[in-house]
Amino acid sequence: MVDEKKEKLEGEKEGREPKKKKGKNLILIIIIAVAVLAGGAGAFFFFTKSGGNKAQKTEETKAAEGVTFALEPFVVNLSDPTGTRFLKVSLQLELTGPAVMEKAKTKTPQIRDAIITLLTSKTSDALISPEGKLQLKDEINIRINQVLGENSVKNVYLTDFVMQ
Repeated sequence: MVDEKKEKLEGEKEGREPKKKKGKNLILIIIIAVAVLAGGAGAFFFFTKSGGNKAQKTEETKAAEGVTFALEPFVVNLSDPTGTRFLKVSLQLELTGPAVMEKAKTKTPQIRDAIITLLTSKTSDALISPEGKLQLKDEINIRINQVLGENSVKNVYLTDFVMQ
């Protein structure tokens, strides 16, 4: 026991460190290697599982979004009893697909006629409020669906709205 202490003291004096156990370092290295491999395998399965469905998801979102069809601006007289009021409105229609868009291009005169007839029947008081604009969008949607077929129009967007 005295000899061991002497060796230890001599080792410290000479600048050497006492011998450490190699087993602890080996266990630590093995644990780190297992963690890295498990993380890499998890990432591989995560990316390959979601990567395969990525193209399918983008096609589904495109189909769900539909296509937009812009109409030329409308400038109409409103049906105000107090005086002459004008409305300039631009619309974009969100349609269910490209086939419906082609049909809308061929039926543009009928669509414009239905919208002009609706707009000229409105008063400025009915259109000034946000609720009036929402009602107008709903009515336009109904009229265009009558021209193009049921559920052809998903949404109507007012892109320009000026009353004078």
